[in-house]
Amino acid sequence: MVMKKEISNRRLLWVSGTGWMFDAMDVGMLSFIIAALSVEWDLTAKQMGWIGSIQSIGMAVGALLFGLMADRIGRKNVFIITLLLFSIASGVSAFATSITIFLILRFFIGMGLGGELPVASTLVSESVPAEKRGQIVVLLESFWAAGWLIAAVISYFIIPKFGWQTALLISATPALYALYLRIGLPDSPRFEAIKDKEKISAFQSIANLWTNEYRRRTTMLWIVWFCVVFSYYGMFLWLPSVMVLKGFSLIKSFGYVLIMTLAQLPGYFTAAWCIERFGRKFVLAVYLIGTAISAFVFGNAESTVLLITSGIFLSFFNLGAWGGLYAYTPEQYPTLIRGTGSGSAAAFGRLGGVLGPLLVGYLVAQNTSISTIFTIFCISVFIAAFAVIFLGKETKNKVLV
Repeated sequence: MVMKKEISNRRLLWVSGTGWMFDAMDVGMLSFIIAALSVEWDLTAKQMGWIGSIQSIGMAVGALLFGLMADRIGRKNVFIITLLLFSIASGVSAFATSITIFLILRFFIGMGLGGELPVASTLVSESVPAEKRGQIVVLLESFWAAGWLIAAVISYFIIPKFGWQTALLISATPALYALYLRIGLPDSPRFEAIKDKEKISAFQSIANLWTNEYRRRTTMLWIVWFCVVFSYYGMFLWLPSVMVLKGFSLIKSFGYVLIMTLAQLPGYFTAAWCIERFGRKFVLAVYLIGTAISAFVFGNAESTVLLITSGIFLSFFNLGAWGGLYAYTPEQYPTLIRGTGSGSAAAFGRLGGVLGPLLVGYLVAQNTSISTIFTIFCISVFIAAFAVIFLGKETKNKVLV
């Protein structure tokens, strides 16, 4: 019986993780695709900036909408819908002939991506034993790093020779295979237990997040999600450009992105190991503080060695914190509003994903120093860490209800 449960957990992790990985492939390739489109379509800097921002807006909409849907039609059904939306929109975008059409499709890609991530972590959280829940959800997050690695390889070898259209088709096709695997996946036991009971309205679900019982948890999550997403997209989308601005032209963008991506994997794995031994609050607080310190050092680095070293630690701690956040978020709410709670926190966080890159672009245009910009992100991450420490409650080994 134990062996069957372990196999089931591994299968759940693999089926869920493959979709997560293909989502990461698309996001990882976007910066390379933007560069290709800027030449092919003669885009302005403003248009290039909107490609990333419109996807973040779609992610915010998708996280809220599909989070609400997950509490009504089930985690598995929404899991399938979001991946289908992402796959189709990504494949169709390969045939876009104008920036307007491409932006519309990026919005729908963002909706699918934004909806899938919190719903996936919710499904996995509700389907595994309490003593393994945090570890498995963090390992689910590690598929994101694998997707980025594949994206770097595809972008390097495919886009220059075969074009950005081929890269998009490659990213969409395997996602359909993940969809095939997912159809046979059972829904979460927790949702199955309540699905035939009376449902509450979407308005009631959102209102429940702000009752006396959950107000503190919701406030904590919204602060953490906003600060983490704001700093992540502000820092990581600009890392190659920051290196150029610092004068380190010796190191090319591709090689740097690859180094950074490799550093994500030990960040995830150490967080997965620590989260069931020391708890969610410990992992989130330590990895967020590590992220903040690394961001400050990176922004003030004056040598190649220090820049790469601090960049590696930045990636290590930041992605480990992401894993902890995805494990921690669904544990804050009961099954009836878990999808809504996770989705709304992610949706609010995605607003930070819109503001972060835009803020960096504005500050760079104003000749603001890189050290000042990364100090802003350092402070943002410290705020997230303090929110966890002072507002969060430990949920290690908590039995979900």
